[in-house]
Amino acid sequence: MTVLDRSHLHSGRPVKSLLRPLRKKAGRNNQGRRMIEGRGGGHKRQYRVVDFRRDKDGVEGRMVRLEYDPNRNAHLALIQYADGDKRYILAPEGLQPGDKVMAGPDADIRLGNALPLERIPTGTVVHNVELYAGRGGQMARSAGAGVQLLAKEGNFAHLRLPSGEVRLVSLRCRATVGQVGNLEQENIRLGKAGRARWLGRRPKVRGVARNPVDHPHGGAEGKAAIGRRTPVSRTGVAALGFRTRRKKSSDKFILKRRKARG
Repeated sequence: MTVLDRSHLHSGRPVKSLLRPLRKKAGRNNQGRRMIEGRGGGHKRQYRVVDFRRDKDGVEGRMVRLEYDPNRNAHLALIQYADGDKRYILAPEGLQPGDKVMAGPDADIRLGNALPLERIPTGTVVHNVELYAGRGGQMARSAGAGVQLLAKEGNFAHLRLPSGEVRLVSLRCRATVGQVGNLEQENIRLGKAGRARWLGRRPKVRGVARNPVDHPHGGAEGKAAIGRRTPVSRTGVAALGFRTRRKKSSDKFILKRRKARG
């Protein structure tokens, strides 16, 4: 088992005005049907309202403290703005209490500042990148994630994502300078089943160990393998070598697919 040192994080309660109730879904969709197996239980959580839009332009803020967020692997930075407003943002690597941050087209190229891609120099590493201007950051939000701005061409920027994919994004979209913090997250080893249960992860049962009514692989005398049929999921979708990605209108903005696994 490995654990992270969180002595530098705030040990008190989060800001009450930035908390929202969070109901457990246990892998169910909006119709109550189970879509993901092995989910349920876990410790009770409250949702922290994170400012992904970074739309408070021209107002300087000061980073007050770092906080733990049970809903994501990145840490949060509490920002106190000059007008008294408080907001949570994703904490970039290297941002310290007392540092100043700002958002808007006129913001400096400085760690934690958010501004349009057209104002960011080529080669800069950014995170919390918008896919559509004004919608809020959707890319590079997990611990250690960073997107590199490769080039600018016409109305688009060339971005290299952590997966290796190179994508076109409008220059009007905003991004935050720096890399998401908590880089040591990838070194965590749960070490025991109970720790997984705290996170809401339940045990997984193999398909061949079930009955035919529960899984296409189920039902056999003794310990039988899948057999001659193609391995499939519980709902009958091919599990090996079958592409499940649907064609999207945004596929035309992908210049280079992500690097092959393995």
